[in-house]
Amino acid sequence: MNNIKFWFSRGSCSLATHTLLHESGLPFTPIETSVQKQETQSASFSRINPKRRVPVLSFDDAVITETPAIALAISQWVPEKGLLGASELHKVRVLEWMCWLSGEVHGQAFGGLFRPQRLTDDPALHQSIQTKAKQRVAEAFKIIDSKLGNAFAVGESLTVVDPYLLVFFNWGNEVGFKMTEEYPAYADFSRRIAAHPSVINALND
Repeated sequence: MNNIKFWFSRGSCSLATHTLLHESGLPFTPIETSVQKQETQSASFSRINPKRRVPVLSFDDAVITETPAIALAISQWVPEKGLLGASELHKVRVLEWMCWLSGEVHGQAFGGLFRPQRLTDDPALHQSIQTKAKQRVAEAFKIIDSKLGNAFAVGESLTVVDPYLLVFFNWGNEVGFKMTEEYPAYADFSRRIAAHPSVINALND
């Protein structure tokens, strides 16, 4: 494994795996590719990832997309760090979190809220989709809040789940949820994770 490159966009879900790269201690080259500026839609980026989304990880001759897959690749390089869980049960719990966060919370709930046009070609239905999506986000936040209370979401050290949860907490604030008032455990957890050195390093790249 050589010449690790990582394409990311500020404010996006790429923060989760970006944090993991810093936590791994491995050298890598971060390449900012702004979603807001539509740089992920460029022809040059689509040659790297035809899905036109971040994050993207490359090493040697391999290109990996999708947050769970990238997290697995990073964790395999430094197994002693337990980035996908330190014990067998913790690994199962991390996978459980990641399936739900990437599929339901990110893909369905926030996907419908941010990009209703992916679900219908009829603009007249966008508001209805966004209203339902916001309800699904609120339901997800209640579940997340009920599961948090320790320093980390799984086990006693940082896993990919922690910065991924921070992403959604930040998005919740951005779209108008009263995160601190309505989800106090989630808010306390997010403050701790935001202060983690690997998160700070990722935000400063």
